[in-house]
Amino acid sequence: MKQDSSVRFHYAWVIAAVTFFILLIGAGIRSAPGVFMVPVEQEFGWSRSSISFALSVNLLLYGLVGPFAAAVMDRFGIRRITILALFMLALGAALTTWMQSSWQLTLLWGVVVGLGSGCTASVLGAMIANRWFVKQRGLVMGILTASGATGQLVFLPLLASLAESDGWRIASWVIASVALVMVPMVAMLMRNHPSDKGLFAYGATVADREHVAPAQNPFRAAMKGLHTGLRSFDFWLLAGSFFICGLSTNGLIGAHFIAACMEHGIPAVTAASLLAMIGIFDIIGTTFSGWLSDRYNNRWLLFWYYGLRGLSLMFLPTALSSSTFSLGLFIVFYGLDWVATVPPTMRLTTDIFGREQAGILFGWILAAHQLGAAVAAYGGGVVYTVLNSYFFMFIVAGAFCLLASFMVMRIGRNALSVDVSRNM
Repeated sequence: MKQDSSVRFHYAWVIAAVTFFILLIGAGIRSAPGVFMVPVEQEFGWSRSSISFALSVNLLLYGLVGPFAAAVMDRFGIRRITILALFMLALGAALTTWMQSSWQLTLLWGVVVGLGSGCTASVLGAMIANRWFVKQRGLVMGILTASGATGQLVFLPLLASLAESDGWRIASWVIASVALVMVPMVAMLMRNHPSDKGLFAYGATVADREHVAPAQNPFRAAMKGLHTGLRSFDFWLLAGSFFICGLSTNGLIGAHFIAACMEHGIPAVTAASLLAMIGIFDIIGTTFSGWLSDRYNNRWLLFWYYGLRGLSLMFLPTALSSSTFSLGLFIVFYGLDWVATVPPTMRLTTDIFGREQAGILFGWILAAHQLGAAVAAYGGGVVYTVLNSYFFMFIVAGAFCLLASFMVMRIGRNALSVDVSRNM
């Protein structure tokens, strides 16, 4: 088996590039409901809360499938499951063009796309980073996480423009086609383990040799991981803070930012471009966060990320109602922090529970993230239906972020929690 030093270009970077595009397309598809919400509402006359319910199901399944996806990928291989997920994304997006009832939106965009998204999510990036990289693992995780923002940047303005000029159905066909285009690339280039190419992980030595776990029942492996997590106070802190992360990002801003902008007289295409701008700054912030997570205390990184995000969300109602400069300030400030929490959270999960368990444990932590996102997606729609305003949701989300900034300072400091994880 080849050592890292014996190859000029390590195949791990090919795997990282393929994964980046998978996550980019998955994120682009997940961001589409924010563009489609108002056109669908106007065409079918459905309430904002009923549409938000479908989005909340999507976000919830996106998270809940994560730990099972990690276990299934361990059992059947990353390549096979990723191809299946891309087919599900394409199928769900395409079939929505024929829907006539809100329950069909929930079934297709909520269930089918939600399940497909769960296999093309951060848990995939975490597994690739842990399997293929020893050196620069945090940086790679940051780059893969930033792919979500890149997907936003690429797809949102395009989808908004298509929805406005040609209708939201054409936009749905576009994203379905893009998902299908990725299938042959994954089939040709993706590999499950470095050993499949006769390599160690990038930066690894014989001492770091990858341990390939024996095949086991995926459901049992996922539930065993949950049992391990529930016995650890650190897991509760990681999952609780990530619940707030999901609530304050793709659940609230991802699902409702465009609609909130439109309520303040900002056109849909402009609002989508503003959300894409958040993605530009997120690419910078999340990549830099990955670099920082390799070098600095990850608890302190999370403390600042959550604290600053909370302040920016509390500022958003003022920014929407005032000058362009204020809204631009929010976009820069919030964008740098959009998902910068992922690399430190993944690093802490790996440090506490070990590389072998990190994929499934992070899958459950991501499930908590998406549970928070589902609460905010549906709750935002309900609150808007009742109050005809998003003001309350933005303030509450900001307050929860401030709470999370103090929660994360306890991670890794509970002796019982550390002992439990070490003795598994």
